[in-house]
Amino acid sequence: MRDYVEIGMGREARRYYSLNDIAIVPSRRTRSSKDVDTTWHIDAYTFNIPFVSHPTDALATPEFVIEMDRQGGLGVINAEGLWGRHADLEGAIQQVVEAARDEFDFINEGNTQGIAKLQELHAAPLDTELLSERIAQVRASGATVAVRVSPQNARELAPVVIKAGAELLFIQGTIISAEHVEAGGEPLNLKEFVGSLDVPVIAGGVGDYTTALHLMRSGVAGVIVGSGQSTNDLALGVSSYMATAIADVAAARRDYLDETEGRYVHVIADGEVYRSGQAVKAFACGADAVMLGMPLCIAQEAPAPNTYWPSVAAHPRFPRGAVDEVFLENFAGGQPTLETVLHGPSASAGGELNFVGALRRTLAKCGYTNLKSFQKVDLAVER
Repeated sequence: MRDYVEIGMGREARRYYSLNDIAIVPSRRTRSSKDVDTTWHIDAYTFNIPFVSHPTDALATPEFVIEMDRQGGLGVINAEGLWGRHADLEGAIQQVVEAARDEFDFINEGNTQGIAKLQELHAAPLDTELLSERIAQVRASGATVAVRVSPQNARELAPVVIKAGAELLFIQGTIISAEHVEAGGEPLNLKEFVGSLDVPVIAGGVGDYTTALHLMRSGVAGVIVGSGQSTNDLALGVSSYMATAIADVAAARRDYLDETEGRYVHVIADGEVYRSGQAVKAFACGADAVMLGMPLCIAQEAPAPNTYWPSVAAHPRFPRGAVDEVFLENFAGGQPTLETVLHGPSASAGGELNFVGALRRTLAKCGYTNLKSFQKVDLAVER
């Protein structure tokens, strides 16, 4: 039963819950973490761990994406980022890092100089040949190639990135619908568009049951819940409280499974995940995979070490993400590798490292051996 509260005369609002509002309740049975299977299967692709990197240049050079694959996860390339705009990709990223460290705006919760530099760099024209070369470099390594395009540019860019080697296409914005209408243009009908492609499509972000069900009916293989670590609430007044949003979209997945007599659409959570415990809660609410953004920027392999911004931070007129500096604390041995962030070992009890280990241990302590069954774990609301 949904929980509604009156916020004024004649105006009600539904009560939503964030991942920090809930807790996982273990049952009487426990298992060994060695018995836990963290494998994630989507379409024809299998990953040893159910973690995906957010499609931002802060986490994406070809080398980082390849390393993400080597660690068992999936790295996502932003086709509209710096990959196809600057031959010196690492140099461009370093310019953002240096601008961000010159000033931090605590009032606006972000770095205005960092965003300004991003906007300047993104003003360069997109060179699809350069973008294709870099995508082909990842493909040649044997890594699974996932590429993100925005709903606005999907029709134009999807054929380019697929031809270059993209195996999974992410159509991702802060908010997405099943039919995107451009001013003065034809609407992008996802059902027709997805049906015309030869690769699986993952689309989002969404925050409610109805939109998720519409996307599922368009034929996507996965739905992204949330909008990453963006400033939607500050900039737009729009927010997805992730515990409720994931549960609602998981309900749409269940109903769509019944409706189609067996077609399963994956739920990928992207938002409110900064520590391993929050990632585990996302799985408990119904996610099949979790997108990691800021937690990965502390890795040695990250092209902008200790600096992070979501893919929407570079919008030329209305950025919805900040350029943040992430401070390392309590890390024995200095800057951790991506392997340490994902697989440990960790000398910190704060949940910054060993995301996979945290997932394995929680499943084991609650008596589950796989992610699908863990979605039925008991939850409590912390008030």
